[in-house]
Amino acid sequence: MAAAGPGASEPASLLATWFGAGRLPRAPGTWASLAALPLAAALAWLGGPWLVLLAALPLFGLGVWASDRYMAACGIHDPAVVVVDEVVGQCLTLALLPLSPLAYLLGFVLFRILDMVKPWPAGWIDRRMTGGVGVMLDDVVAAIYAGALVLVLLSWLA
Repeated sequence: MAAAGPGASEPASLLATWFGAGRLPRAPGTWASLAALPLAAALAWLGGPWLVLLAALPLFGLGVWASDRYMAACGIHDPAVVVVDEVVGQCLTLALLPLSPLAYLLGFVLFRILDMVKPWPAGWIDRRMTGGVGVMLDDVVAAIYAGALVLVLLSWLA
């Protein structure tokens, strides 16, 4: 059951749960990452990979705000329904990748794995940093690792 937080229609709740994706049953982070794929693809198609990166930056700040508000309302640090961090992380993973099905598939899979495994320093951030910054920042680290790994894999496959 989803943690009680701000009302579902409040801006902080809408953003923190990525318009309800975080309230879907089982693996809300995966649903949010899937929801980020068409967003990143549309941004990359409209303005190239730099537009994906430019969109992720303010979304990070909004995600910190929304996560802080949601966690304050429900009293739980990083509840599963808060998935804006996965959206930002997925977009960052894809930001400098080519707009291709293979690159996006690899980016999706590797980001989800690394977001769950939390390689250093993501795990340290997840355990030590509180508030919205901590919620968002471990996904940024996972995104950097995932994006770099995809670039390496694509270079090997070329």
